Amino acid sequence: MVNIRYTYIHNAVNNNFHAVVDTHHVVARNTVFKSVIVYLVASLIVSYASFLHLHKGTPITTVIWSLFFGAFLVKLLIWRPIVKESIVILPAFGVQLETHYGSGRIRRRFIPESKILKPVLNECVTPITCFWCLSLLVRDEDQLTLVFEKFRPPLGMLVPIWKALCAAADCKESSVPFQEDE
Repeated sequence: MVNIRYTYIHNAVNNNFHAVVDTHHVVARNTVFKSVIVYLVASLIVSYASFLHLHKGTPITTVIWSLFFGAFLVKLLIWRPIVKESIVILPAFGVQLETHYGSGRIRRRFIPESKILKPVLNECVTPITCFWCLSLLVRDEDQLTLVFEKFRPPLGMLVPIWKALCAAADCKESSVPFQEDE
């Protein structure tokens, strides 16, 4: 399943009797347009600083600072701290939440099945936007545990993950949320 911002990948490893490992990945998609604009703006900054140095006689430090500023701008706008967020469902064991960073670092959090009360699909409303999020009700925690902390995948990507979590946690799907036409 592909969206403008995200790609959804589902992998399930099965044996003859039951599902062994069920993984769901949401990957951030690269946009070429954003990179072209950032490099264009950075090259304009550097070329204007070079123009000031060559024609106006400003010091070379202006050019050096503009190079640093251009590199900082490119790194700030193109470098993505989070590349992929995943959920690994291990029936009879629990759920592992993974966050993959652009630097190669992976943060993992394991939640045992005995602590998971129920997976919940919530519609979050803010003054600016409205979006769906998938969370887990976890025993002995006062807040919901978000499955995707930074990403906001659409409802069409969250429903199969929610159904897989309901099946693994042996809870009945109380109501199926609104399903978008695909």
